[in-house]
Amino acid sequence: MKLAGAAAARYFARPEPERTGLLIFGADAMRVALRRQEVVAALIGPEGEAEMRLTRIAAADLRKDPALLADAVKAQGFFPGPRVTLVEDAGDGLAPLIGGALADWRAGDAVVVVTAGALAAKSGLRALFEKHANAYAIGIYDDPPGREEIEAALARAGLKDVGRDAMGELLALARDLDPGDFRQTIEKIALYKHGDASPLTPAEIELCAPATTEAAIDDLLNAAAEARADRIGVLVQRLSGQGVTPVSLCISATRHFRILHMAAADPGGVAAGIARARPPVFFKHREPMQRQAQAWGMRKLEQALAILTDTDLTLRSASRAPAMAVMERALLRLAMLGRRQ
Repeated sequence: MKLAGAAAARYFARPEPERTGLLIFGADAMRVALRRQEVVAALIGPEGEAEMRLTRIAAADLRKDPALLADAVKAQGFFPGPRVTLVEDAGDGLAPLIGGALADWRAGDAVVVVTAGALAAKSGLRALFEKHANAYAIGIYDDPPGREEIEAALARAGLKDVGRDAMGELLALARDLDPGDFRQTIEKIALYKHGDASPLTPAEIELCAPATTEAAIDDLLNAAAEARADRIGVLVQRLSGQGVTPVSLCISATRHFRILHMAAADPGGVAAGIARARPPVFFKHREPMQRQAQAWGMRKLEQALAILTDTDLTLRSASRAPAMAVMERALLRLAMLGRRQ
């Protein structure tokens, strides 16, 4: 059977030990590994590996010795409790072997957990698990974790009192960080809040979150929006060294100034406009962006968007001008425009 979305997230948190097996596949090896680690730990418990209730089989070893999987699934250990046989980095070539083990599986045998890279829709390995009446296939894609997954991670870390603003900050952070970094951030927050029963705040999340390229981009955009032209060259050079492209900077700047324009045009006021922005503006950015929208006003923000539109067209054209220099010049023009009364 095939699982996706919220159903897959619930299964990872509370897997069913009576199921024959599970296939976890995806192009991002880190995401697949984290999910595999989560589901295996939930099946056998914290002492399962020490009690030898987990058998790991590399795909290369299984190809050399086809009997390894069947023997591991049927083997009985010294310690009571559920068992897992893990086949890592499998491919379609192992589908017949794995299919045989699933067909011979009986209640009390080890659960067969298989991990694989990206698999096509017509993959034999995928079809094997998706068509099996008592096994699951779950694809892991690059989508950031949703609210339900984040809430489950917070619960595992012992964090229960998380307000709306803090959850919004975590959702935004999940979009910016890769899965491993986000998981480590949750663990760091849990350690920071150990023994503290007060609600988790956005400020505490910011304190524990790692520095990201997104933060440097935010610094650059704020420098342009607040007419701090002296900061632009240094920040552009830093971001260029980190591999950020001029087009991505232009897209980010356009998004930033479009939010300011929408806020300045909102009939309910600038604060209401910032609050209505989608995706939501980070908690720590709301006040600075409110000040920026008020300082610029609608007319100058329309001029700023025109500058960014022209810059985007230039960057995507056949112009021979150095792209990053074109982007830096546009940001300097914005800073100069922001200084005018």
